[in-house]
Amino acid sequence: MLGDKLNSGKIEFGLDGGLSLSSLDGLDPSKVHANYNLGFYFDFKTNNPSWMINTGVRVKSTMGAEGIDVYSLNNPDLDSAFSDGSVTRKLNYFNVPVSIKYLFKNNLYAHAGIQLGLKYKATDVFINSVNEDDDLKHSRSIKDEYHPLDGGLLFGLGYRLIKGNGMNIGIQYYLGLVDVKISDAGPNQFNRAFYVNAGIPIGKGKALSTTE
Repeated sequence: MLGDKLNSGKIEFGLDGGLSLSSLDGLDPSKVHANYNLGFYFDFKTNNPSWMINTGVRVKSTMGAEGIDVYSLNNPDLDSAFSDGSVTRKLNYFNVPVSIKYLFKNNLYAHAGIQLGLKYKATDVFINSVNEDDDLKHSRSIKDEYHPLDGGLLFGLGYRLIKGNGMNIGIQYYLGLVDVKISDAGPNQFNRAFYVNAGIPIGKGKALSTTE
């Protein structure tokens, strides 16, 4: 299996995913947008067993915000349909975190580093409630209004199950440092995200047995 080949005494490979709570600092009014993220990770061990280098790719990683005021779509019918609604802004990235991880003896760990993002899609979703069971929606691409690259700082805490050899659960905070909006009109906008994730090592059991 792929996981068996990627895992070794010096490398741990696994799948990672969970809940993401994103916002756009500088976009007012707006609210936190809840979504999910999914990807894979690598832990590269160093000569000191307490230190690792962590990286990977968040393949599914949506930034953005919701509760944004509606604006004109230059279509009288659409403007009328969504006049009482709101906008959810979705900025889709391939995010690559790179951090230094420190492992404590009680299986807790802390890590800090950077995260780089490549945007592949950006959409404003206009939403208006028709009734309790149905929403009226309209999507508009805003890809040309946001820069393709993002970057910032990443901090996290976590815990490893099964005496440090099993699934890891953790929280991370991303502080974007790049003004992602292309236009200079209005305040700068910066991505913010809070992650609650679980990572599942693939093939680690076999890798451990071969190194014992």
